[in-house]
Amino acid sequence: MKIKSFEFNLRELAGSMGDFGTLFPLAIGYIVVCGLNPAGFLVMMGITNIVTGLIYRLPMPIEPMKIIAIVAIAQHWTPSMIYASGFGMGMIWIILASTGMIDWVAKATPNSVIRGIQVTLGILITIEAYRMISTWWLIGIISIFIVLLLRQNRYAPAVIVLMVLGIVIMILKRQFVQISPPVLSYHTFTSFSINEVGQTLLLAGFAQIPLTAINATIATTSLIKTYWPEREISARQLAWNQGIMNIILPFLGGMPTCHGARGLAGQYYFGARIRGTNMIEGLIEIVMGLFLAASIASLFAVFPRAIIGAMMFMVGLELTKFGRDVRLGKEMIPMMITVIVALITNMFFGFLSGLTAHYLILGVIKNKEE
Repeated sequence: MKIKSFEFNLRELAGSMGDFGTLFPLAIGYIVVCGLNPAGFLVMMGITNIVTGLIYRLPMPIEPMKIIAIVAIAQHWTPSMIYASGFGMGMIWIILASTGMIDWVAKATPNSVIRGIQVTLGILITIEAYRMISTWWLIGIISIFIVLLLRQNRYAPAVIVLMVLGIVIMILKRQFVQISPPVLSYHTFTSFSINEVGQTLLLAGFAQIPLTAINATIATTSLIKTYWPEREISARQLAWNQGIMNIILPFLGGMPTCHGARGLAGQYYFGARIRGTNMIEGLIEIVMGLFLAASIASLFAVFPRAIIGAMMFMVGLELTKFGRDVRLGKEMIPMMITVIVALITNMFFGFLSGLTAHYLILGVIKNKEE
């Protein structure tokens, strides 16, 4: 596939919205529960999307770090704690990139374990999507049919149609009266303490590291090779990118961010192919941050969850399909162990279990050959 420099069309616009199912819930929590300023939060995310697209010339999702976001929302962190956690994670990823440790982890991780992580993500997404669709079954099922019919349509892409459907529903339900009118907002520089950096690393940061290494770095690199085999983007490059952006963003109101296999799969599934996706998403987020900061939380909250759930459901199914690449026999066992343990415990233990199974099987085979 020849990669073009830029292309701005409805398909890329649809792809730019393909990972909104990940962004919406955590963005609402950060803004409503933690009091994060939406202006800085969205503008910084938009700028990061644009810069990342220019650098990589590919769709490259920018997402919240999930564990940190969930813990921060559950424990009602202050904004300064969120900024501190981002800075702490930035330092860690610069260390992993500069020492080459992330490349070592990537090389030591077999394809079967990577596919196991991707299948696990797909299952987890479909479970969450089911819950969201169950809030309004009719709209959820209609949305799934729209995705199936229009996903590859260049003139009426599924995501665009779904966004319009959601807006029409909000108008019919007269929910726009709950939303403040547009007003220009801006965000000042932010700060945090060194103590907060250490505190947030202990509360959630260290638990975030394996998930970011596995999903946001190694699995994302694997997906890039699958979708764009002619491109060479290493785990170390992504680690550097995650380190640099998390060092800078906390001082400008940004949240802890990373890449993600789930987000990339969502963007690609709904049409993203080139860096125009990041440009479009970045511009949308900048405009929302500048003019809709006062109303963004209520806007996200009233948008039909069943529509977002339908999008997530189809992306989840797409991720589970990567399990078909794994051959029956010695590769299938580590993948299944990875999936089962990850679903029962968490992604990190699933990763370790699959890795252990892989090398135990290799050891047994080697002994038999000797």
